[in-house]
Amino acid sequence: MGDYSKALQFYEKSHKIYEKALPPNHPELAISYNNIGQVYNDMGDYSKALQFCEKSHKIYETALPPNHPDLAISYNNIGQVYNNMGDYSKALQFYEKSHKIREKALPSNHPDLATSYNNIGLVYNNMGNYSKALEFYEKDLEITKKALPSNHPDLATSYNNIGGVYNNMGDYSKALEFYEKDLEITKKALPLNHPELATSYNNIGEVYRNMGDYSKALEFHEKALKIKEKALPPNHPELATSYNNIGEVYRNMGDYSKALEFHEKALKIKEKALPPNHPELATSYNNIGMAYSGKGDYSKALSFLKKALVIFQKSLPSNHPNIKTVTNSIDYVKKKM
Repeated sequence: MGDYSKALQFYEKSHKIYEKALPPNHPELAISYNNIGQVYNDMGDYSKALQFCEKSHKIYETALPPNHPDLAISYNNIGQVYNNMGDYSKALQFYEKSHKIREKALPSNHPDLATSYNNIGLVYNNMGNYSKALEFYEKDLEITKKALPSNHPDLATSYNNIGGVYNNMGDYSKALEFYEKDLEITKKALPLNHPELATSYNNIGEVYRNMGDYSKALEFHEKALKIKEKALPPNHPELATSYNNIGEVYRNMGDYSKALEFHEKALKIKEKALPPNHPELATSYNNIGMAYSGKGDYSKALSFLKKALVIFQKSLPSNHPNIKTVTNSIDYVKKKM
């Protein structure tokens, strides 16, 4: 239902009881820490999420044998938080630990293995290694198709992820094909105001933007935003994503002041919700810089683009496409000046 503060309240009450009743390394306590961590993760408070997931993990390490599936889940959860924080090499490290255990413990077509492939694919996608991302996403899809009914939300996620890689690779018709498969399932499987549905609309909007069909792009991004505004707390990073996407469509349309308005909304949320070297912050600085460049305000543009470059260089591999893109933009703005 997305009422995170209520969820937190009940998990914390439950945790207090466990702390009094159980020894400090009891697995039930680990589950309790993990649940609290997951709520913070959903709320976009990643440092708090990490703190609780690590407490949970510490208990599992002492209480369980080294190849226990619950340990795999624990590694996976920590990996997820690092991924959300934009620390991709750390995320990969934890996802691979989780995957190693699952490979030993589970049959080769188990859905949890598919989840592992999916998560590793996600990190490679974020790192800009699209061929590796596709390789892992396709392994995930292979298992998911066999293991789940044809309208299961996890299958929709698999289609969505492959669509995302094709979008990043610039193969827009392929991207649209996978995103539409995702939307078809998501509409059937989830309530109409579910955040996952917003993600589907958002992704299709992005492809239309990349294809230059801006009115279609705007239509899908606005559908996504409407759902997110109802379903999420007002400072959630997912809301920032929506504002950012709408801003980009306006920038592409040449409406730079509208673009700035949306990009600044996105930046405000990201500055509160994310660590200062998160790549998503750099994306916001870059987009604001590009909007100023469009307006012909090159000194403002340059200062935002430089901020973006500093973060990208700290947080991403040196051959990541985003670094090249920002460097080119800086060169362009300098020439204009």
